[in-house]
Amino acid sequence: MGEVLDGVAVLRWSRLTAEALGRARAEIDALNVFPVPDGDTGTNLYLTVIAAADALDELPDGEPPDSARIWRALAQGALLGARGNSGVILSQVFRGLADVLGPLEGPPDGTAFAGALAHASGLAREAVERPVEGTILSVLAAAAAACGAESSGTGLAGVTRAAAAGARRALGRTTGQLDVLARSGVVDAGAAGLCVVLDVLAAVVTEEYPERYEVPPRAAPPRTAGAPPAEEHPGPQGPGYEVMYLLDAPDEAVHVLRERLDGLGDSLVVVGGDGLWNVHVHVDDAGAAIEAGMAAGRPHRIRVTYLDAGERPHAPHTGRAVIAVTAAGGLAALFEECGARVVRRESGTVPPLAVLADAILAAGDEVAVLPNEPEVLALAEAAAERARDSGARIAVVPTKASVQGMAALAVHDPLRRFGEDVIEMTRAAGATRFGHLEVAEQEAVTSVGLCRPGDVLGLIEGDVVTIGADVAEVARHLLNRMLSGGGELVTLIAGVHAPPALAGALEDHLRGDHPDVEVGVYDGGQERYPLLIGVE
Repeated sequence: MGEVLDGVAVLRWSRLTAEALGRARAEIDALNVFPVPDGDTGTNLYLTVIAAADALDELPDGEPPDSARIWRALAQGALLGARGNSGVILSQVFRGLADVLGPLEGPPDGTAFAGALAHASGLAREAVERPVEGTILSVLAAAAAACGAESSGTGLAGVTRAAAAGARRALGRTTGQLDVLARSGVVDAGAAGLCVVLDVLAAVVTEEYPERYEVPPRAAPPRTAGAPPAEEHPGPQGPGYEVMYLLDAPDEAVHVLRERLDGLGDSLVVVGGDGLWNVHVHVDDAGAAIEAGMAAGRPHRIRVTYLDAGERPHAPHTGRAVIAVTAAGGLAALFEECGARVVRRESGTVPPLAVLADAILAAGDEVAVLPNEPEVLALAEAAAERARDSGARIAVVPTKASVQGMAALAVHDPLRRFGEDVIEMTRAAGATRFGHLEVAEQEAVTSVGLCRPGDVLGLIEGDVVTIGADVAEVARHLLNRMLSGGGELVTLIAGVHAPPALAGALEDHLRGDHPDVEVGVYDGGQERYPLLIGVE
């Protein structure tokens, strides 16, 4: 058949691209020296395309869905699963193609595809705060230009071949466009991955499949006569952490977010729209980058990667320790009474990553970390990764609430083997449902209806399940919901703004309606939440 880019062809392209990048990712990783030599560009591109292909596989069975749905699913899957700087940019390529080709009534011709690739190139460049030549952006622009030059009177096969060939020619030029590439004797890794993507596309359209898709080998860096050999990598320069997250935020908030993140670091790429964004940035202060997202909207799927900048850390102390992160003084005292070392954070913020990493390093050579907030979890993983370079054994117990952290500490046993101790702490945390009360500050739509400023919200594991005007009434309803599936121990942690008689009233309620449940009441001193609840 050939020369068709319909829904079936897009499905084939996504699957074959994932396979090709899977085979080539180690070679692409070896080229990765810009923007930081962390050797993961091929892997990130592969994982991004896998996410896009998986999104297509999740479309309903039966008759093949229309091309518009397939293009949308491809772009959305890549957006949600994008990894790394190049992966986020590649998601924009898919989005640009989807914008133009998805609405067409039939398969695109050469002219339509050329226009779509030009649109994709423009979107990708706009997404990068400070574009650099000699990268995937340059190669994408060259592919679009070659495509456009070929599109007049040429079919789809000729245009896709031109795009792939133009990208390959531009790839060879990247070495001379960036000093860091020239010093290492490599082409740009992200651009090499894009060439594989376009090569596979041309193969699918023409039905001419090569035995393999070439990745340029890494050459020896050029040397000046008499000069000593250059280091493989002179050591990473610039920010030490890659921060990525999905962000639910209104479009108008993203401009301010871009400005704030641009002032914090580099390699800033923000893509998306219609309230959902994928944010990528390299920074020294990962916590500040996450807080910027919290100020703009709701960040989730947060990932923080230590880029191995600077000297390797070392762990000066030995022994077993548990570190708990909290903002509240009362909770800090509770954790310390249970034997944990506490890292304090300001209410509504996350702790500085460097502070958390230093605390882990100072704690011992076997350390369990209790983040106690979803936003802190990714930071804790990055801090742990950094600390592991010292040779210490670090485990992050995925506690998303302080009551889960307390449950984990309750079963902590320093006499057990470290791995077994972490498993038991993780089990205890996972067996603890958590809820809390908070007071709405603005009007919003929740899963149970509209809330207005001053309304009391009852949440279970982050989801609003009840809204009311009275703190005690909402708390009783929340407890009943949380105990509907059973429970042996209820933990109540009162905050600064809890009514004085709240804890006692809830104890009376539990004795009357749930007499078999053990109750523990504590003063947490937290500012934001009048009440924290745990059910084990």
